[in-house]
Amino acid sequence: MDRGTTAVVTGSTNGIGEAIARQLAGMGAEVVLVGRDRGRLNAAQERIRTAVPRAVLRGELADLSLLADVRQLADRLRDSRIDILISNAAVVADLGDRTPEGLQRTLVTNHLAPYLLLRTLGENLADTGRSARLVVVGASPTALRRVPADLDDLGFENARALGFPPSFRPFVAYGRTKNMNAMFVYSLAEHLAGTGVTVNGAHPGIIRHTGLGRESAHGLLRVFAWSQWINPMLPGPDTGADTPVWLATSPDLNGITGRFFVRRKDVRTAAHTTDPDRRARLWAQSARLAGMAVRN
Repeated sequence: MDRGTTAVVTGSTNGIGEAIARQLAGMGAEVVLVGRDRGRLNAAQERIRTAVPRAVLRGELADLSLLADVRQLADRLRDSRIDILISNAAVVADLGDRTPEGLQRTLVTNHLAPYLLLRTLGENLADTGRSARLVVVGASPTALRRVPADLDDLGFENARALGFPPSFRPFVAYGRTKNMNAMFVYSLAEHLAGTGVTVNGAHPGIIRHTGLGRESAHGLLRVFAWSQWINPMLPGPDTGADTPVWLATSPDLNGITGRFFVRRKDVRTAAHTTDPDRRARLWAQSARLAGMAVRN
């Protein structure tokens, strides 16, 4: 890694995101941690500094479920050096959980926030002639084949279409947003082709201690979330961080873009994530919801 490398990591106050930030700091990068709570940001920085005493860290406060916060974050980072940008933040929220902006929280945090942040900063980097690596942390392509994004219902208004039991529907909605992540990776990579800004996706694996869904889940989903949290058979966050960090730093990935990786291997995702017409529809709808032009 070059001296002076700067990395931005969202969702970096615990779990995989914190492990990503710690590993990058250990490799000598200046790391910008993005989180929605100042106390948790400070605590994560202290834990990382304990593990990496010479770590150079900076915290950026932003609630990624609020597009206004995401825009402000992008504005603050616009003139900063960014060599690596890793989108890791994700939630599993109740279907009826709407943000003050009137949007479903899972959709915004998991898809619209990365769309707005990575597209804005990626375009800015391209316009200024700077190269960078953008990485989106997704989910298992195999597990998600049966939950394609419903492009007529991005906000999960038709709850019955998410199946039974109702308590597990938020996790199906989460799966749809993770398929949106893969679609976005391919579309943004095409959008930035030839600019020196690369975009790739990664599945971190099924990891314990991520905290995903533990606080807000109900019924079977809560049982599932807690079982992942405490299951000693599952690997920890450092394992989950491996492929995203490798994508962000390995010389072997120079110029590689528009791919999705599992355990450092390039894999195919479902046809419904690669279809050009579906991706174009999602891009256009995301631009509208995020208040951006379809094409710049």
